[in-house]
Amino acid sequence: MTTSPDLPTLSERRLNRALLARQHLLDRSSAPLPRVLERMGGLQDQYAPSGYLGLWSRMEGLERDRLTRALERRSVIQATLLRGTIHLVSRRDFWPIATAIRADRRTWWLRVQRTGMTPASMRAVAARIRRLLANGPRTRAEILAELGLDSTTWNGAAGWIDLVRVPPSGTWDRRRADLYGLAEDWVGPPDATEADGLALLVRRYLTGFGPARPADIASWAGVANATLGPALTSVRLRRFRDEAGAELVDLPGAPLPDADTPAPARFLPTWDATLLAHARRTQILPELHRPRVFDVKTPHSVPTFLIDGRVAGTWRHEGGRIRIAPFARLPKAAARELREEADRLLDFVS
Repeated sequence: MTTSPDLPTLSERRLNRALLARQHLLDRSSAPLPRVLERMGGLQDQYAPSGYLGLWSRMEGLERDRLTRALERRSVIQATLLRGTIHLVSRRDFWPIATAIRADRRTWWLRVQRTGMTPASMRAVAARIRRLLANGPRTRAEILAELGLDSTTWNGAAGWIDLVRVPPSGTWDRRRADLYGLAEDWVGPPDATEADGLALLVRRYLTGFGPARPADIASWAGVANATLGPALTSVRLRRFRDEAGAELVDLPGAPLPDADTPAPARFLPTWDATLLAHARRTQILPELHRPRVFDVKTPHSVPTFLIDGRVAGTWRHEGGRIRIAPFARLPKAAARELREEADRLLDFVS
């Protein structure tokens, strides 16, 4: 969608700095952990250490036990949410987000599944899962075995019953997030409408990733553009255009650093949402390097590092060291800054 020429134009580099600022990748945050997750728009957490590493790069002085305690105390919730992937969100954001995505999640699964299941049969499956989990959390393997469910039906059931991943599963020490509980038992009763949830999704995306095209918000949330439309009209927005003339929306007063704002070296884990397609406008992951980070063998991406706000190579923790593989020769000052950050990362993961 194009917009009128009198709107302010934001350069690609300024969009890059805006996203870095909102993701706390320019300056680490000292805010409470749930608040940081809200500002980021949640954190994708398909592999449990990614949540710890992603927050370490964004928070001042984070210790690993802090996230584990937050999960145990239920101020942070781990569940399958946006785009059917595991996310960390604050407790107060869980129900609005779960409620907002539910209808489109059901519609999508019914369209792509090949089991012949109907809404009525999925409600029956959900009721069986609910009765089983009324006695407490169970592992995925236990649920499938006791109820005789196949993986496809189990994956689809998430659209008809709200579940959370219960610690200690999905933590640094027990990385497989396969212990499930009923959300209303773990979080409390639902307290949001679909309209409220969709409006929250718009605000959370723009707080964490804006300015953006409306289609980017829908892509990130995993809902249809038409579903999101009413929410866009309910939220007060500021409008820009990008260098190609496409319309961008944003929240009034949200950070917009100058394009020449320095960006420090940062390490990102697998699955970091800043690298996904919805954020391509920022070129945090230059298109030249995208095939080196995502391919058919690594759809989850590989751990990467940022130099001057862009992915400049990969890293891994191996043999008691942080091993760095730049895509090109790094300037001496950048290489020194990256090594200093790597030493701090090593202290965190060791």
